[in-house]
Amino acid sequence: MTHPEPQAYEETEIIWRGIVLTIRYAPNWCATVGMGHIEVISDARQVSPITQTGYKSHFIHAEQVSQFGSAAQYVVAWLEQEAKAESWKRHEAEARQLSLF
Repeated sequence: MTHPEPQAYEETEIIWRGIVLTIRYAPNWCATVGMGHIEVISDARQVSPITQTGYKSHFIHAEQVSQFGSAAQYVVAWLEQEAKAESWKRHEAEARQLSLF
């Protein structure tokens, strides 16, 4: 029995609102159905609007990612969308308040 080869991940580092994020993307995670895999890992496992643990694993059709140009651009759009939530706005406000003391 042969096993499929592990998929190669493209890795990009970005800074989003002061949070260092590593984005790993395998566009052909499951090529037979066009499924890709994105991992988002924050430095020191900081929370973000898409994860409370600093790690997010997300399966997505590769064509959805390509509509944004790259996995990093997709993740930034995803973060910006989720950052509109009141819970994230409160989190950011509390973090700013703490930095004053």
